[in-house]
Amino acid sequence: MDISVFGADIVEKARQIIARYPVARSALLPMLHLVQSVEGHVSQAGIAFCAAQLDLTTAEVSAVATFYTMYKRRPCGEHLVSVCTNTLCAALGGDAIYAKLREQLGSDGKPLGHEETAGEPGTPGSITLEHAECLAACDLGPVLQVNYEFFDNQTPESASELVEKLRNGERPAPTRGAPLTDFKQAELQLAGFFEGRDGDNDGPSASIETVRGAKLAQERGWTAPSMPDDAPLPALPEKK
Repeated sequence: MDISVFGADIVEKARQIIARYPVARSALLPMLHLVQSVEGHVSQAGIAFCAAQLDLTTAEVSAVATFYTMYKRRPCGEHLVSVCTNTLCAALGGDAIYAKLREQLGSDGKPLGHEETAGEPGTPGSITLEHAECLAACDLGPVLQVNYEFFDNQTPESASELVEKLRNGERPAPTRGAPLTDFKQAELQLAGFFEGRDGDNDGPSASIETVRGAKLAQERGWTAPSMPDDAPLPALPEKK
């Protein structure tokens, strides 16, 4: 397997990742993000690279790469658009958003499918679309993510406008989180390398709606009663 696409700079980054862990194989998850930052997906060469760096078999690496949905087995576009279609977002319009974007990004009368790409993968303006399970923003649904950055309170119309801007080379500001980058750069950050983007951590991470309850409690002096030190605890069933 030719792994020459992963040059000396990537080998050095791999070594830095491995050095974070007492056991080398624990570095596999960020290592997979690292190889994905190079090719835009986890290829067979990427699997072989991880296996060689971590002294694992390719079967062991493949088992992990195929288990987690964030590791893509086909090349992604410049941007990955993830639409939440779990229960609450779906009921609020997530299904309609996903259907709208499928039609918008499709071709020849055929809607774009899950994890399919409009345009040549990796080229400017190319977009990979996926429906995602819960994105943990139910209070702001329906939501979508672009390269894992949040765009809250979406409608089919606003999502369609967002995607058109991405296709035209624009990078609209997310509702929360870091300034928008591309999929490969986001993957490099997930591997733990920010390289000139240290300020990304300064972006807003919580919405007004999410922290409203905590703010009200603080303003009104509300506190939950503390648990007494001698509070009786229920008996545990005897293990057999």
